[in-house]
Amino acid sequence: MRILFAASEAAPFFKTGGLGDVAGALPKELVRKGEDVRVVLPLWSKMKEEYKNQLVDLFHFDVYVGYRRQYCGVKELKLNGVHYYFIDNMYYFDRDGLYGYYDDGERFAFFQMAIIEMMEKVHFIPDLIHVNDYHTAFIPFLLKEKYRWIQAFNNIRTVLTIHNIEFQGMYNKSILWELYGMGAERYDDGTVVWDNNLNMLKAGILYADRVNTVSPSYANEIQTAEFGSGLDQVLRMENGKLSGILNGIDYDSNNPEADPMIEHHFSANDLSGKAKNKAEVQKMMGLPVKKNVPLIAMVSRLTYQKGFHLVLQELHSLLQQDVQLVLLGTGDTKFEEGFRYFAQRYPEKISVSISFNVKMAQMFYAGADLFLMPSAFEPCGLSQMMAMRYGTLPIVHEIGGLKDSVIPFNKMTNEGTGFGFQEFQGFVLRETIEQAIEVFAKQKTAWAKLQKNAMTSDFSWDTQSEQYLELYRGLLG
Repeated sequence: MRILFAASEAAPFFKTGGLGDVAGALPKELVRKGEDVRVVLPLWSKMKEEYKNQLVDLFHFDVYVGYRRQYCGVKELKLNGVHYYFIDNMYYFDRDGLYGYYDDGERFAFFQMAIIEMMEKVHFIPDLIHVNDYHTAFIPFLLKEKYRWIQAFNNIRTVLTIHNIEFQGMYNKSILWELYGMGAERYDDGTVVWDNNLNMLKAGILYADRVNTVSPSYANEIQTAEFGSGLDQVLRMENGKLSGILNGIDYDSNNPEADPMIEHHFSANDLSGKAKNKAEVQKMMGLPVKKNVPLIAMVSRLTYQKGFHLVLQELHSLLQQDVQLVLLGTGDTKFEEGFRYFAQRYPEKISVSISFNVKMAQMFYAGADLFLMPSAFEPCGLSQMMAMRYGTLPIVHEIGGLKDSVIPFNKMTNEGTGFGFQEFQGFVLRETIEQAIEVFAKQKTAWAKLQKNAMTSDFSWDTQSEQYLELYRGLLG
């Protein structure tokens, strides 16, 4: 199969969240399995020099963004067997960040049209284009409405992956002619309009041949008013082409036996290195080195969506237990201040780093006993899988991908890979954490079994990519 994977970010070049992880890992695995996969990305100016130095200039051409004639360079790089194309335009992509600018609608309009107009020029007409989130979700619409006169594109099939339905790309209908040079027929007949705006994600859902999201539970949840962010009605209408495939994690970079970011390596059969990493984390964070006290880690953006209001609500009671907590992350100022307050009040029990540091995050995964992830909603989540890979048992709200990836501890059978709670309430979270602490302290055999189960769970892209191949093959016949 010839597959063009279109995304706004991909590790290791640019990453702000789960989309970057998926766009970095899935194409690499598909190439390993013999597929011809090309990835197309914006050339954000923040690319590391080691990758900039490998870029090869292919050509440039003009893209008409409404009446504006914009330069479009195409650069190429091959890494880990994957063929990457980068769309170059300093006016649109030379920014401090990737998203959140007044002209995002124009920037991604340019990017999407550049992708389509690039295909013939690089002599790569794919069998299938896999688009991701609203930044590229308009491509299926453009192929069928703006570019349908190009015969070479007529047989291209499209898959849209929704990584987070909250972000939909909503703009005034005038962008149809001001940016895309199109008429307003599909807005006026209601096809691409939602809540009195043009909605790129809605257009993608309607025009893509298949729609999937990043976990089976999230695929069901987004068809409800509670989690559908207004598009639940559209998704229920199109549910015949909707599916959920749980994300994987990159086992090359998340490997406790070889991870260069951690101090001591270990395996499911020999956890002695994990105990040493725990001591390293305690020293690093200024906590007493105590191997028999459970160490709970949190690595996250500090937001309501991630459930940190529940954590702060119960933290005073929780810290009366024989427990230690470490936190790494930034976010809402109220949450940052709240955690700093508790760290000052209980300096021997909780330590926080209001920052983000990749090495520190990996050390938390490798050294902690428990990983706290009480998200209000979570399309997939990768942190809980990374934690399990390192034998750190997650405590999660049973929602979305957390529900699909973590098997809650069953005290009757001692089965499970972590701990879960269903009711999104602070006292329920606290009771679940207390249960985990008790198992750690008093049920050593059960704890060891949970760790073994977690570390031997298979969240590799080798396995998860097979489901994407099945989706592609079913679409292409």
